[in-house]
Amino acid sequence: MTTYDLVTNKYKILGFNNIAKTLNEMVDIGEKQELSFLQFASLLADKEINTRNENARKLYLKKARFPFVKTLEEFNFSHQTTISKKQINSLLDFNWLDNHENIVFYGPSGIGKSHLAISIGVKAIKLGYKVIFFNSQELLEYLGLALAQNSLKEKIKQLTKYDLLICDELGYFPWDKRSVFNFFQLINSFYEHRSIIITANRSFPEWGEFFADETSATAIIDRIIHHCHIFPMNGDSYRLKKQLEKQQQENIYLQKEVNN
Repeated sequence: MTTYDLVTNKYKILGFNNIAKTLNEMVDIGEKQELSFLQFASLLADKEINTRNENARKLYLKKARFPFVKTLEEFNFSHQTTISKKQINSLLDFNWLDNHENIVFYGPSGIGKSHLAISIGVKAIKLGYKVIFFNSQELLEYLGLALAQNSLKEKIKQLTKYDLLICDELGYFPWDKRSVFNFFQLINSFYEHRSIIITANRSFPEWGEFFADETSATAIIDRIIHHCHIFPMNGDSYRLKKQLEKQQQENIYLQKEVNN
């Protein structure tokens, strides 16, 4: 067994698998750059740390449960005028997340609320934050099952291990009192300890309509907006616009076929 193989096995025993995989490459770099022993030791440590961080980010992205992955670079800010790129970019220092503040995007369907929420979540994961995503109906079912199994407190405690919870499409369906109770327990546990991004199709005064209880709605809203960045959004449905454009292109193609 060569000296290289012996050293590689030692790194594997120590659990430094990333160094073990790239040791030959790192040695070549060290020799070409004529690094000192201390510089070379630092190079190996940086390689191991960077690779572990990247693997952790990939794992966090998988655990986030995003229905799709979107980036801010893909978002069309010109499609609606109620929110600017500058406003969203101001959130990317993530001071609000460190301070356990919330974000609420509300407005009609199809204008990009979910896209913004997910893309901010993806950015957060890249910086090492833990994020989890739920459609609001999925979240209600998750909490409802936990209550039925007498594990609501435990399940909510598990959710608070994430730095950020994204609750998407709030207000599309009415909630019964049990669902409102479960959601209040969640919001109360997150309050001033963790952050939430909520997308909703209704403004705050209308939340009582689907919460089925004005008192509970008020208590929930108070905790959400106490430390919150609120973004009302308007505009035509982006999905509808894309579908109409697609249909128009298909009609043009069919017309050409007929003419030919």
